[in-house]
Amino acid sequence: MARNATIHRARLELAHVDRGVYVEKSLVLAQHPSETFERMLVRLLAFGLRCDEGLEFGRGVSTRDEPDLWRHALDGRLLEWIEVGQPDATRLAKAARRAEACRVFVFGPGADRWRERQLGSRSMPEEVGIARIDDAFIAALAEGAGGPLRWAMTVSEGTIFLDASGRTHESAPEIWRGDPLG
Repeated sequence: MARNATIHRARLELAHVDRGVYVEKSLVLAQHPSETFERMLVRLLAFGLRCDEGLEFGRGVSTRDEPDLWRHALDGRLLEWIEVGQPDATRLAKAARRAEACRVFVFGPGADRWRERQLGSRSMPEEVGIARIDDAFIAALAEGAGGPLRWAMTVSEGTIFLDASGRTHESAPEIWRGDPLG
């Protein structure tokens, strides 16, 4: 019998100073049975970093033709394709052809190996924006999580300041290519 997704509720208060985005959102995230809690948190973090009108979560890791997050224009054009983790360069090349912008938030063990292999690949489009999220930052967020996620997130000068259920965290994603935060 297949396991069902775990549903997480999140409240995000966002002040993305660098992009001039100030919003409060109530979100529902479905964590696929094969997805780690940390990966689900990075999807939420990516939502905050790229928050804009029309941004929504894809259907999940089991859906190959959708990203983790994406944003469409009112006329149906795909404006932004966002991946978290360590996607294949071929997948990102396909995404870059479909969307006006493609961004990746890399994390986890093997991220440096991924960088060497994928960024050196002829398949990797130059226009893909890539940032690495610090694994210790993600681990600290996961450690303090319990019950509904309540995040007050500020992004200023490329640094994330995050209050998660009364615990404060700070991290500056390492930019590997392009402008994934802008």
